[in-house]
Amino acid sequence: MIYKPYGMTGPSVSAVGFGGMRFDTTQADAKNAELLCYAVDRGITYLDTAPGYCDDRSEDIFGRAVKMLGRRREDVFLTTKGMPESSPTADKARQAVQKSLTRLKTDYIDFYHVWCIRRMEEYELAMRPGGQYEGLMQCKEEGLIRHIVVSTHLRGPQVKTLLEKNEFEGVLLGVNILNFLYRWEGVVAAHQQELGVVAMNPLAGGVIPQNEKTLAFLADDGETPTEAALRFCLSCPQMTVTLPGFTTRGHIDTACRVADRAEPFTDAHIERIRGHLSKNMDTLCTGCGYCMGRCPVEIPVAGYMQYYNDKLLGGKTDVEMAKELDNQKKLGFLVGARPAGDCVACGRCETACTQHLDIVRRLNTLAEWEQQPAWRK
Repeated sequence: MIYKPYGMTGPSVSAVGFGGMRFDTTQADAKNAELLCYAVDRGITYLDTAPGYCDDRSEDIFGRAVKMLGRRREDVFLTTKGMPESSPTADKARQAVQKSLTRLKTDYIDFYHVWCIRRMEEYELAMRPGGQYEGLMQCKEEGLIRHIVVSTHLRGPQVKTLLEKNEFEGVLLGVNILNFLYRWEGVVAAHQQELGVVAMNPLAGGVIPQNEKTLAFLADDGETPTEAALRFCLSCPQMTVTLPGFTTRGHIDTACRVADRAEPFTDAHIERIRGHLSKNMDTLCTGCGYCMGRCPVEIPVAGYMQYYNDKLLGGKTDVEMAKELDNQKKLGFLVGARPAGDCVACGRCETACTQHLDIVRRLNTLAEWEQQPAWRK
């Protein structure tokens, strides 16, 4: 395992982190906690969770694992998060920290994130007098948290603005081999300020493993596109931790194996990838699920957006997309789904979207595919 210093904070952390958003929720919490302990056995020390992950079970799973680790708790770094809108005051921020401490079965949290900054107004809410950041500073003074960091889905230039006041010790941001052209300015800005830089969605929320044939251009000889995507982040000197979500031991083994032999990408390889990438690669749905539960007419927005990825990745025709959509509604993952055409354009899903996708327009396109009879002729 590679270990890197987390910015100026002092500790060195594993280059591979454990993302606690992808547990197999059909398994018991105890079984998933064993998976987390297995990751620690493999040398992974950066363990990331949040309230709400995995049907709000992730923090409890982490707590079980912390109990199983015993004294080894001191060897790992626990991270969790709180949204400014959920903790708009210092008192509520403290309550959120206390709740996470209880669920995680620990006396302190190593890295606590001001979570999911999608717009600068959310950052301003967190930083206002008597707000979340003030409450987190009080928690830090009392030893309940050790480092205050930020999680953001802003674009590169805005990330630079977010960090310029030196209020945070690290940043968690979405960057991967598909979107790095559009996110790189934020990575560089954080690294230049000597902050810890954690790359979430290194596999684009599962898009890369699910589309390896289409994305074959990512890989060098002897590796898969998934391994190439992990290696891209792991070997990058500007990134401290690469944070895949793990569901199986095999996922952990793959990431650790790639880390052990993570040769940096050559300039020629980067240029080859650059030549294949299009603007579509920064507009893929990563399946984070933040849009779910927001729709007033209960359209499964995330499912439709994941399906729309096929248009962006494969360049399929509208007729092909319409035909496959019909199949998915009869036999696939969209069985029983409310029609995309029922969208009332309220925009709630777009407000929640971490990728800033034009969801309403896409739903309108999907509605056209739902109604398209051309492929049946």
